[in-house]
Amino acid sequence: MGTNKLSDMKRTPLSLAIGGALLMNASSYGWAQELGSASANDRLATITVEGNRLYEMLPSEETEGYDVDAATVGTKIPAALRDIPQSITVVTRDAIEDQNFTTLDELGRRTPGMRVLSNDNGRSSIYARGYEYDEYNIDGLPAPMTSINGSVPSLVAFDRVEIMRGPSGLFNSTSEMGGIVNLVRKRPTDAFQGHISGSLGTYEQGSVETDLSGPIDAEGRIRGRLVIDHTEHPQFVDHNDNEQNDFYAAVDIDLDEATTLGLGFIRNAKDIVVNNGQPVDSDGDLLYSRRSAFYGAEWNDFQSQANDWIAELTHRFANGGYGRIAARYSDRNATYNYAFGGSALDDEGTLSVAGIGSRVDQQALSLDASYSQPFATWGNVSEFVIGSDYKRYETEIESGRSRSLANGLVTLDELNELDYVDILGAARSTGRGYSYADTTLEETGLYSKLTLRPVQSLALIAGGRLSRYDVEYTERADGDEDSRSDSEFTPYAGLVYDIGVNHSLYASYSQVFKPQTNYAADGDLLEPRDGEQYEVGIKGSYFGGDLNARLSAFRLYDENRAASPDDTGADYVVPVGEMRIQGAEVELVGSLTAQWDVIAGYTYLDTEVQEASTARDDGVFLLMPNNIVNLWTQYSFAGSALQGLHVGGGITAMSDFSSSNDIEAPGYAVVDAMLGYDFTSHVSGQLNFNNVFDREYYNRVGGTNTFNMVGAPSNVVASLRYDF
Repeated sequence: MGTNKLSDMKRTPLSLAIGGALLMNASSYGWAQELGSASANDRLATITVEGNRLYEMLPSEETEGYDVDAATVGTKIPAALRDIPQSITVVTRDAIEDQNFTTLDELGRRTPGMRVLSNDNGRSSIYARGYEYDEYNIDGLPAPMTSINGSVPSLVAFDRVEIMRGPSGLFNSTSEMGGIVNLVRKRPTDAFQGHISGSLGTYEQGSVETDLSGPIDAEGRIRGRLVIDHTEHPQFVDHNDNEQNDFYAAVDIDLDEATTLGLGFIRNAKDIVVNNGQPVDSDGDLLYSRRSAFYGAEWNDFQSQANDWIAELTHRFANGGYGRIAARYSDRNATYNYAFGGSALDDEGTLSVAGIGSRVDQQALSLDASYSQPFATWGNVSEFVIGSDYKRYETEIESGRSRSLANGLVTLDELNELDYVDILGAARSTGRGYSYADTTLEETGLYSKLTLRPVQSLALIAGGRLSRYDVEYTERADGDEDSRSDSEFTPYAGLVYDIGVNHSLYASYSQVFKPQTNYAADGDLLEPRDGEQYEVGIKGSYFGGDLNARLSAFRLYDENRAASPDDTGADYVVPVGEMRIQGAEVELVGSLTAQWDVIAGYTYLDTEVQEASTARDDGVFLLMPNNIVNLWTQYSFAGSALQGLHVGGGITAMSDFSSSNDIEAPGYAVVDAMLGYDFTSHVSGQLNFNNVFDREYYNRVGGTNTFNMVGAPSNVVASLRYDF
């Protein structure tokens, strides 16, 4: 449920709210630049040579609505959305609560440009432009994200989600090609605020959340925030319990008027009875009309704990510069042991049983230090950022697999009641299906970006990153060990040309590389994959920035992928795999009026395998529909006879898709709705109706035995919130 909207202050332009303080009064300093006409000045005066007001942009929970002025994803420093020459989407706190999202994969299912291969909430794979997001940032600091390990984050600790699609090697050079997700933390507030909320819904879903924030000392120089949440996700499939617990604590300390120290701790714990999807029948067809069938054992289990510690020191210099030093340390562990269908369902309704058991330990450290500075040139204001970062990921995975957990074929009931099996322990003792690997990735980088305005309407953006990476891979089960070290330079270039006050043309070129752990013929690890993207588009901003639009086209190349040599019996690979991905996106986000919010998007994606690869990931591209449509809108009746009423609705639709096992799923469209009411200035309620017309569909297909995931049936969630 969104923040109480009775005040309708969310449409107040941010420049009016904080403009005087953050533009650093020109009469005092004598340095502010004249930026043309009054209307152009309204857009461009966010940056003066005394400072960039976006460095202090307000959180979306305070500005309210679905629109924001700027983003930090892929830019290191806040930049207006029109000034970032790539595809950016920001999902605000109001949009998160109106649609009742609790995890990042839930958000991804309804966000333009994203594709989620569904699993249990918190364990789904999130994609953009055909590639999985394998990291997520917290305030610009990365750590790995892997669906099977359950490291997809909860959203309760975050103010907004910033999503960049396409490579961004300037600041995340060893990431995947799909882009970057940056989660911006809820920060302690100057004045006391808080709420308690709870929800209850069909299919045993429910939640309880407390969020308190405010000053700790009398002067307000020390501020704190505490968020505690317990969520039980819906059980659309029999026995599929899914609980998560979240704890977030933060403290911001003003060391002086220009320097702030921020500390934060986030803990997430998951406890899931794993659902690994359905098999197909003996003809290879999907099992419609069996949505609640659980093809697993009742003892299926997944448990994980993730702890993140964050520290940040920022300083605002008298010359308008902005410095930041930040660190994030993540400690994760997960254990899972579960059975699932090992074959298609035969005509007698029986199938074989397979299973997997694993233990995962992972530590991730990321550090970043940057300095940014606006400066005057040719009568305009330009800006540069320079910095250095470091990350180290250590991952230890011990895993066991079995293709036969039962003696012969079993019925569905027999599979549910299967006797307990310690799958990892059995594989460890026999050596069959057993693996035990350590992977360490370490990267140090120097980066710089310059945004130069030779004329008022044109921004030229150029940057580069020099990275030194080391990857070490050890297979403990057989003693194999190898490493690779190298240095890479990744350039970045873009331009933004303003066409009047409301529109900007943009173009960009970006690169990224991805170290691999496959072995070449000489026994060494393959060189990294190389990715590059070309993107062009037009962005629009309307109603004083309340509504933002984008039309973009892109082409992305991914080379050096691991592929099999001509000798099919070889135990090595060669780096000849090549992909070409191209497409277009249309997006509209923000407010059409003071009461009417909207998120709408259309995505077209075309993928081509230019060189064949045996890597399992190549089959993933078949799961990417050519067409995806997302729409969500909400209307508030503030100021009318229906004061306090909010209504919303949306559609998620996509065209046909298939898997590498030739399992095809037809396209579908699902309709959702929301009804909210503010009973008083403190008490509000909300009803979320999902899949209103009870459409039966599959949102993911996989093999003949598993990963055919049924979409959620019609369900409803009721929420109640009290704001202090």
